[in-house]
Amino acid sequence: MTKRFSFSLNATDGKARTGVISTPRGDIRTPAFMPVGTAATVKAMMPESVAATGADILLGNTYHLMLRPTAERIDRLGGLHKFMNWDKPILTDSGGFQVMSLADLRKMTEKGVTFKSHIDGSRHELTPERSMDIQKLLGSDIVMCFDECPALPADRKRIAQSMELSMRWAQRSRDAFGDRPGHALFGIQQGGLEEDLRAQSAEALKAVEFDGYAVGGLAVGEGQEAMFGVLDFAPDQLPVDKPRYLMGVGKPDDIVGAVKRGIDMMDCVLPSRSGRTGQLFTRRGVVNIKNARHADDPRPLDAQCTCPTCANYTRAYLHHVFRAHEMISGMLLTWHNLHYFQEIMQGMRDAIAAARFAAWETEFHETRALGDIDPTC
Repeated sequence: MTKRFSFSLNATDGKARTGVISTPRGDIRTPAFMPVGTAATVKAMMPESVAATGADILLGNTYHLMLRPTAERIDRLGGLHKFMNWDKPILTDSGGFQVMSLADLRKMTEKGVTFKSHIDGSRHELTPERSMDIQKLLGSDIVMCFDECPALPADRKRIAQSMELSMRWAQRSRDAFGDRPGHALFGIQQGGLEEDLRAQSAEALKAVEFDGYAVGGLAVGEGQEAMFGVLDFAPDQLPVDKPRYLMGVGKPDDIVGAVKRGIDMMDCVLPSRSGRTGQLFTRRGVVNIKNARHADDPRPLDAQCTCPTCANYTRAYLHHVFRAHEMISGMLLTWHNLHYFQEIMQGMRDAIAAARFAAWETEFHETRALGDIDPTC
């Protein structure tokens, strides 16, 4: 019999939680950060290197994969895990966010969304049923409901209409998903910044019953203060015994603030995208390796970091290969960023288990406030 999807909470400290999501392909330690493998690859990284950073799960993108190489082709070739050589869990988003962001190319109705491919202009239709079918073909372990995510700011009437449509699509997603032992379906809470609309959305999702619940519609331009304002109440509106996933977040201090408010899972392109553009995240804040101050610096990026980049390469070398546009630059810088993000997650898991999250958080912010080490003379 196939092992079923389950979630167990091991400890809480305030609203912060640590636990384990169990899947047939392995356990996911929470709080968890999911590197984004948009087109069946985490850019500039080998899958085994991503695993070495401490990642238990990756995110794949339904919209991009349905267009190229197509979900049908991936299915014929053995599924997404085999296709990209990743044997741990994979979460796929529904494709809704990418479709909605192509506003000039799409038409939305009650049925779903028709749109033109950004690649070749070909026409496609994405509905809750089609999204479930694509994600089944991909073989992902955690499937996301198809929803609409309006950009913020937006007026209350628009947000309410969007949320209500997403809840109808959530029921259709559940019906189309069916019974798939070992695979999970997450519902997505919407409602913008409005507490009552968020509550209404949560009640609708709980009535349908999902294996986990996402807080959607944030990190879309509202700013950190507004996002934290929603997270002060939104996770509490969702079931305590199911994973809570904040979509598309974020920067290190966003992640810490979200976990503090009861979030268990997050994803973001930031560590890999920033790595390719020369922006590095360290315990002492952000470092721009392109700056001339690093050209003669024989020190590592972060002397306390245990990633291969910091263990084996100097700031001077990292500066050189970035300025010279060498491919190894994106590889080394992305590896460091992903390692650092996973180090944050492990630090929070340990702190919550030891009931010292507040102290860990204070140290995290104080160290980041120090700023980068002084330049060499």
